[in-house]
Amino acid sequence: MNDEQENPETDPSEAVDLEARLALAQAEIADLKDKMLRAVAEAENVRRRAVKDVQDARNYGIAGFARDLLAVADNLGRALDALPEGADKDPVFASFVEGVQLTGRELANVLQRHGVKEVSPHGEKFDHNLHQAMFEVEDADLPHGTVNQVLQVGYTIGDRLLRPAMVGVTKAPAKADAGK
Repeated sequence: MNDEQENPETDPSEAVDLEARLALAQAEIADLKDKMLRAVAEAENVRRRAVKDVQDARNYGIAGFARDLLAVADNLGRALDALPEGADKDPVFASFVEGVQLTGRELANVLQRHGVKEVSPHGEKFDHNLHQAMFEVEDADLPHGTVNQVLQVGYTIGDRLLRPAMVGVTKAPAKADAGK
């Protein structure tokens, strides 16, 4: 047999063509691998977001309903405040007062069981994340920025604010004119 038939020489242009095709295939593999890794990462992000959304829905889904119930709690307190002093001693009003108090306590317990907590910051430092300042009062006895009056208690649900506490905050007394 002839050497040329047994071991034919490769055409140099064919070798260059194969190398180019190999380089192109490797680039395509790298591109597809990158796309696959990005798709896997995106799928994992979507999964994590879905888990967080479900958890948030579980924790905060009742926020609107709870916010509506806060008005009921406020009105129960107002009903008790509107009664004349000593009404709980009067046999006519005693059972009414007791019923309203029991209803208020039960409502507070239900809210608490569902993660709603009261924010009543009397005597605490003012926190704009939890409190809404309604007015300032001069007070030399308390440090500046201390809550000295709570007009309406606030509430949180989980770690989120449901309703800010409406408060009065102390400020330093005005300095008296030295010339007078």
